[in-house]
Amino acid sequence: MTTTLLPAFLDDLRELVECESPSADLAAVARSAEVVARLGTARLGTAPETIVLDGRTHLRWRLGDGPSRLLLVGHHDTVWPLGTLAERPFSVADGVVRGPGCFDMLTGLVMAFHALASLPDVDGVTLLVTGDEELGSPSSRGLIEDEARLAGAALVLEASADDGALKTGRKGVSLYDVGLHGRAAHAGLEPESGVNATLELAHQVQAVAALSDPSAGTTVTPTVATAGTTTNTVPATASFAVDVRVRTVAEQDRVDAAMRALGPVLPGARIEVRGGPNRPPLEEAMSDALWGRVRSLASELGLPAPTAVSVGGASDGNLTAGVGTPTLDGLGAVGGGAHADHEHVLLAPIAGRTALLTRLVADLLAHPLEHPSGATNTPLPTRGSRP
Repeated sequence: MTTTLLPAFLDDLRELVECESPSADLAAVARSAEVVARLGTARLGTAPETIVLDGRTHLRWRLGDGPSRLLLVGHHDTVWPLGTLAERPFSVADGVVRGPGCFDMLTGLVMAFHALASLPDVDGVTLLVTGDEELGSPSSRGLIEDEARLAGAALVLEASADDGALKTGRKGVSLYDVGLHGRAAHAGLEPESGVNATLELAHQVQAVAALSDPSAGTTVTPTVATAGTTTNTVPATASFAVDVRVRTVAEQDRVDAAMRALGPVLPGARIEVRGGPNRPPLEEAMSDALWGRVRSLASELGLPAPTAVSVGGASDGNLTAGVGTPTLDGLGAVGGGAHADHEHVLLAPIAGRTALLTRLVADLLAHPLEHPSGATNTPLPTRGSRP
């Protein structure tokens, strides 16, 4: 992208930001999908498929007539409630773009549109834009995984890490709810007749927290807890939530097995463990081949050498990597303030990062990676074509 094309880029970004899309508001997400579809159609020359799952609106462009070789992934939902735009309108000043969702991750979508539009041949590219990523992709997970299984590589247009670093690793996430069951009794008259679920909770919270392994990057964090009904009753029930973050599948499996093996400490108490792995980790090995290519291509373009980090937050890149597809994440905007009032995008890096994305797509189409399953040769249904 040249600086002369930047005004058109910002016009597209403004339209996306000014159509608010809080994830939990199905109507707002549907309106946002219409705007994304219109802008993408104008840039790519073909309309997307609109896919509604559990009331949530997703878009899929399948470009060209050949089998899928490369998947680009983004989302158009944001964390911001309706009315945020009135408080923090879209603006461009002093080299900084502001507005709800600009960093996470609407700029990445516009980058994808402009990068693909600049290429003479995008046969085999699938662009998937989902509408529920900020909720953990409850309806789109299967869609993402199915598309990833067909492709040789997945590029995720989420915003960069600090200073523009790409994300070559993301921790996997597991979520649990631990229910403790005891027996109620009067706390003054006969507490010894009860089985105190709050005491059992205290034992189990300590046991669960001990599953953390800082040396492996594993955190096991008890979070929200509840217990009891009245101040003069031995609690019959209690519960607590657990947030688990891991770097490897092996650690996710270890913690899951330990959670399911929890046993009561107090005689007569009972434990119920619900939940489990929510997203697999994006292990750094899944990014190695793509990371090597992007560094080489940046050098060819005369761009600064990119950096890479592994981060704790999850994205749809966890899902693409989880089915074995080489994945590179954080290819979107440079800036900061995701989910915060100071959310912003730096204007200067946009052109270079879009050029790098363009070159990476072209290189992967010319020299595709093959999915470990060999599914890159699987024919797809009729695909939209560029004029």
